[in-house]
Amino acid sequence: MIELIPAIDIIDGQCVRLTKGDYAQKTVYRDSPAEVAGEFEALGFRRLHVVDLDGAKSSHVINSAALSRITSETSLTVDFGGGIKTDADIEQAFGAGAAMVTIGSVAVTQPERFMGWLEKYGPDRIILGADVRHGKISINGWKEDSTEDLLPFLRKYVEAGVKNVLCTEISKDGTLAGPAVGLYRQVMDAYPSLHLIASGGVASIADIDALEEAGIPAVVFGKAIYEGRINLSELLQRKYAKTGKTGNHQNGNSENPENSEKTEKTEKTENPENHQSVKTINP
Repeated sequence: MIELIPAIDIIDGQCVRLTKGDYAQKTVYRDSPAEVAGEFEALGFRRLHVVDLDGAKSSHVINSAALSRITSETSLTVDFGGGIKTDADIEQAFGAGAAMVTIGSVAVTQPERFMGWLEKYGPDRIILGADVRHGKISINGWKEDSTEDLLPFLRKYVEAGVKNVLCTEISKDGTLAGPAVGLYRQVMDAYPSLHLIASGGVASIADIDALEEAGIPAVVFGKAIYEGRINLSELLQRKYAKTGKTGNHQNGNSENPENSEKTEKTEKTENPENHQSVKTINP
């Protein structure tokens, strides 16, 4: 089953979404990203993708306090990106509880620094961000397009040991127009052992099914959740039906007696007849 990773994008400490990376097309969905993260965890998710959009625009980490609250109030495995440009930035992200960080611009503009981080922290904690517009890698909060073509850009880093890549087709992001399945299939054909995380355009469970059928290992999706396009209880029940596991087991709660209260909450929210948690995530 494809790995399901909900997304939280943050501006001014709030949970937002942009359309095609345009800061002028911003929708605020919730005031507390940590509350949204808690609702995702209660439903049975294990992973979370967090983007500091202020940081991406300003070229340094800004919303570390919001990240810290998410990681301290949930047990989600969080990958964090946006504005990580210096050693101080990456240390700040890990210090705030991120399990992994997504690095894009630095891999283009400062490859030596990226390679140093890959060696220092290891390939399990460094995700290469490959955001694409018109076939070129985009950088600095998607404000600039580089001269780097996607597949050659990936090749040099895969050969250097990168295992995880988050690839966003910018023209699809926030549009609910469907994911760029063909693009992701090209990447997997070139690098079949890569843990590719597809991002951008997901609008329905059918879109996620299409990515899974194409052999894509993981997907990040956000706007479809906040706009009520995806029934998360149904999606997770289908996942657990395929794996033969329950949501609590996936979340590790059933193995820890101290988490009995959280287990009971998760069992309730995973009942397809109970959509209260889904509704609280949606605006």
